[in-house]
Amino acid sequence: MTSTAEPRWLNDEERQAWMAMAGIVFALPAALDAQLQRDAGITHFEYTVLAALSEAPDRRLRMSYLAQLANGSLSRLSHVVKRLERQGWVERTPDPQDGRFTVAQLTEAGWDKIVATAPGHVEAVRELVLDPLTRAQVKQLREIGLRITGGLGLDIPRRS
Repeated sequence: MTSTAEPRWLNDEERQAWMAMAGIVFALPAALDAQLQRDAGITHFEYTVLAALSEAPDRRLRMSYLAQLANGSLSRLSHVVKRLERQGWVERTPDPQDGRFTVAQLTEAGWDKIVATAPGHVEAVRELVLDPLTRAQVKQLREIGLRITGGLGLDIPRRS
C-alpha cells in the first residue's frame, strides 16, 4: 500500500539536529574503536563484551543476553568470544541452570585486561563526549539518549 500523505519534511532546525546526531552515530564509534585498538589491542565491540561481563553477577552472562547488551548478533558475539577465549580473557560453559544455553564468564586475566583498559577508554569518552559539554548539557544528553533508546526498544539501566 502506498501512502499519498505528504512526507513530514524536516525544518532547518530539525535537519541540523539530525545531521549533528548522524555525525555522532558515524564518527564516535570509529574514534572509540581507534583508541581501544591503539592503546589496548581490542575493538570497541570486544571492550563492550568484556565490560558487560565485568559488571555482571559472578562476571558471567548467557551468551544470548550478552549479545543483546553488546548490540550484536549471537553469531557475531560467538566469533568475538572465540577470539577472547584464545586470549584467555573469557571462558564458555553450558549454563548450569539450563544446559541448552551457553554462559560466557570473564576470567581473572579478562578482569585484569578490562581493569587495565578502562581508564584509557573512559578518558576518550570524556574527551570526545563529556568535556565539550556543560553539566546541564550532560544531563540533557542523558535524557535525550534515554528517550531515543527507549523509542528504539532498548532498556538502558539508570544509575544514580
